[in-house]
Amino acid sequence: MRISNALPIVSTIHERIYETQYSTNPNLITLFNKYVDKTKVSSWNTVIANLARGGDSVEALRAFLSMRKLSLPPNRSSFPCAIKSCSALFDLHSGKQTHQQALVFGFESDVFVSSALIDMYSKCGELKDARILFDEIPIRNVVSWTTMIVGYVQNGNAHQALCLFKQFLIEESGNKVDEQVFIDSIAVGSVLSACSHVSGRGITEGVHSFVIKRGFEGDLGVGNTLMDAYAKCGELDKSRKVFDGMAEKDAVSWNSMIAVYAQNGLSKEALEVFSGFLNNSVIGYNGVTLSAVLLACAHSGSLQVGKCIHNQVIKMSLEDNVFVGTSIIDMYSKSGRVKMARKAFNRMKEKNVKSWTAMVAGYGMHGHARDALEVFYKMVRSGVKPNYITFVSVLAACSHAGLLEEGWYWFKTMNSEFHVEPGVEHYGCMVDLLGRAGYLKEAYGLIKEMKVMPDFIVWGSLLGACRMHKNMELGEISARKLFELDPSNCGYYVLLSNIYADAGRWDAVERMRILMKNQGLVKPPGYSLVELRGRIHVFLVGDKEHPQHEKIYAYLDELNVKLKRLGYVPNTTSVHHDVDEEEKEMVLRVHSEKLAVAFGVINSVPGTTIQIIKNLRVCGDCHMVIKLISKIVNREIVVRDSKRFHHFKDGLCACGEYW
Repeated sequence: MRISNALPIVSTIHERIYETQYSTNPNLITLFNKYVDKTKVSSWNTVIANLARGGDSVEALRAFLSMRKLSLPPNRSSFPCAIKSCSALFDLHSGKQTHQQALVFGFESDVFVSSALIDMYSKCGELKDARILFDEIPIRNVVSWTTMIVGYVQNGNAHQALCLFKQFLIEESGNKVDEQVFIDSIAVGSVLSACSHVSGRGITEGVHSFVIKRGFEGDLGVGNTLMDAYAKCGELDKSRKVFDGMAEKDAVSWNSMIAVYAQNGLSKEALEVFSGFLNNSVIGYNGVTLSAVLLACAHSGSLQVGKCIHNQVIKMSLEDNVFVGTSIIDMYSKSGRVKMARKAFNRMKEKNVKSWTAMVAGYGMHGHARDALEVFYKMVRSGVKPNYITFVSVLAACSHAGLLEEGWYWFKTMNSEFHVEPGVEHYGCMVDLLGRAGYLKEAYGLIKEMKVMPDFIVWGSLLGACRMHKNMELGEISARKLFELDPSNCGYYVLLSNIYADAGRWDAVERMRILMKNQGLVKPPGYSLVELRGRIHVFLVGDKEHPQHEKIYAYLDELNVKLKRLGYVPNTTSVHHDVDEEEKEMVLRVHSEKLAVAFGVINSVPGTTIQIIKNLRVCGDCHMVIKLISKIVNREIVVRDSKRFHHFKDGLCACGEYW
């Protein structure tokens, strides 16, 4: 029997046949002696290689050690697999010892040994040592160049990876034909991976041109990586063009394109690509596919499609897949069904930090802070260590519910107890929490004490709180910072304008309007989505494009009469002063969420829940109106705006007016 055939038997019964001189089991010695000539280096090399390739890195290193203890001199074939085993284990100590052995026996400059050492040092985070080795190689091949490039990418130094690739091209062009090191598809994929980390459109386009010139555009792996590189640069159209132009596609290709659209909020496009995937009878979709589709459903609030995907998950027995299960939690949470999210969470046999965090975030966005904290405490008790995102979710939950004491506690404890340094997102949550509670000066003080540079999220939270509590002084300070950080975002101008309007400073409101006009800034149109029988209906402010718009407006007129009987008075405070009161009321009456609610009531079965998604923050007047409508029609109405969920029922909102 050859050693390659004998090894699976040995591996299956987990017998350490390599430590023969220390073994007390004669059967192991007999088995080893029968299949391996322990006096030959070539026989040991075969053992080491088979173990390393089979993923048994610990045993591969033991085999190498046992060979050395027999005083057998290793050759150039002994080192690469032993070194790769050190890489797989991220064992720098053993890697350095093996490096020393290679040096003693004169193989350090061997291109295959040195490439393995470069990979080992890179994976252990020792890039400086890896580069020294690379520079000392007398004759480099494509493996050594690729290994060094990959090392830079893996350690977050994509810029240096691209510089090295440029150096490679210069050396390649300067060599004679018989000395050239021709690049392969693996190297090209590594370079494109670096492009995706740099996110430079021009760089990616340049490498793309190189890909076409060298004839790699037909390579499946290169195509997949190129698609990802363009997506990371924000060039989704070019990413799609690469996808459409691929002669061959695998599951990675389809999954990547779906994920690109889903991650960028283009749910419709993601679902269209998934539909195309379903029509492909050659390649089957998998759990990764369904996770990406569930993300698209979460962004769009497509509950019915999400339920269908969940059913498919059950049919494919993927509910126990931790990544798919987490996606289901996220989908139900963002579709307004937090109870269903909790049921899915409870059914998961295995939960990782993302699963727990998704459930904490789900409760938080619905204003159920106590439930969010209960899940968080259970997470800690179960031994799962919360991470950076977990604490963002915890603090956001406290902010949405006004739990100031709890928020402060976890903000101060996260570093001392869990070694998570507060970042800009955590400060943003705390500024929001303090601001919503009316502690504007304290929020401003916290910003000034920040250890990191405050960004637009932090200042935006303070500006929003100033709008809520009508604090013009701090509102102007935060707005000025925001104009510097994000001058093209007209939302900040609108918020400051609303603060001025609340204070009756119509001259300042006009100044803001002129400033926005001069800078070419246009307020993004408000729109609302409502799902009905699996179809998404979109409504804009004052929308008259919908086929049922006449029926919708007539129903709103009927509701308006009933609203006034309940004491409703339109909140026209922030509507511009040059519009008379009647027009102000009309402007408010045609807000997109009111049109969506009216459409939902007319076209759905009595007693069912109406689900609305609003792209902007719901205004105070609409919030009041929808509360009253929920009482008039005896329906639950769920609205997801840009900040959180509102559950309206029996004339009340679950937010408790704290939003």
